[in-house]
Amino acid sequence: MNLPYSENLPINLLAGCFNYRSTTYKFYWFLSLIQCIEHGKTKIEKRELFAQMIANSWYTVNYFNISFGVQDKFQKAIHVIKELENLNVQEELHVVKKSLLKSDQKSTLEQLWHFNNNVPHKFLSPWIKAENKNDVYKFSQDYDNYCPYALYNDFVIINPKWKEYLQFNSKILKDFCYWNLVLYLQARNPSVPDIPNKLIKTPKRNNLGNQRNLFWNVVFEEKGFIECIYTGNKLTSDRYELEHFIPHSFVSHDLIWNLIPADKSFNGSKSNKLPQLDKFFDPFYELQKEAIEIIAYKVPKSKYLLEYLTIFPNLEEINQLPKVFEKVKFRETFQPLVTIAANNGFQFLS
Repeated sequence: MNLPYSENLPINLLAGCFNYRSTTYKFYWFLSLIQCIEHGKTKIEKRELFAQMIANSWYTVNYFNISFGVQDKFQKAIHVIKELENLNVQEELHVVKKSLLKSDQKSTLEQLWHFNNNVPHKFLSPWIKAENKNDVYKFSQDYDNYCPYALYNDFVIINPKWKEYLQFNSKILKDFCYWNLVLYLQARNPSVPDIPNKLIKTPKRNNLGNQRNLFWNVVFEEKGFIECIYTGNKLTSDRYELEHFIPHSFVSHDLIWNLIPADKSFNGSKSNKLPQLDKFFDPFYELQKEAIEIIAYKVPKSKYLLEYLTIFPNLEEINQLPKVFEKVKFRETFQPLVTIAANNGFQFLS
């Protein structure tokens, strides 16, 4: 992916900012800078940029548990700030930013201003080769150096030579930044699914009404009730929640083979915790197997049966699914997902 050309600006230097990276600071700094420019700002308080950096990465770190790498202190700062400010994992991003802008907690401010030691002046290294931080600040204030912004103690000022380019191409610049961020994170999370979407989407889940009405309610009609694999309570078609066996925040999909009915009260407490397979997989498998047999008999053309092809891809006919729905094969799908999720910080259900 290439950046838009300009006759008057050293675009190659801007692209070069992302060639050497060992942390995520640069990505989130640049994204925050562009977002402020989109709102017409040319003099931008550093604290606003730092708060925006935290907000932009909030769900990626706290909800989706994407690892930023062992050298990255940004991720740790986000966790610390969440506890200091008592903010919810699924907090609205504008609430996160507002809280950080208003906070007078010394520890929170220390976490925010820690970024000042790293990213604002280091981002300008393609333009300014000075090793000394104070020299970088001084040289940046000479707009003839063609760096994108001038650095001051508490704020930055966008270079007038760059203003129009950054405003006009803001969407492409953000896409370029996200593209490079995806490459960076995929290298550090090689087995984690759906990383591109986990950078931009919110924790809001899709409505599972169709999976409920067209699949599991059919099972309830046949059985009368289903026993919750977690609580042992009897569930009926009007008293259950559809639950992601492996958390949605990890798998990032609503495929039917990962969904089961669960006790309403338990589903809320399980949240995004991982199931212990030694304890819960067998009853999960038996419930899935019985559901497949019922749906294959009562609704043989159900589109939800096709979703099992991601696990059993060699079926010649979907009506063969109940016969080949083997426990070992099914578990082989879940075991690595649980292991990877646990390695990325997801907690187990106690």
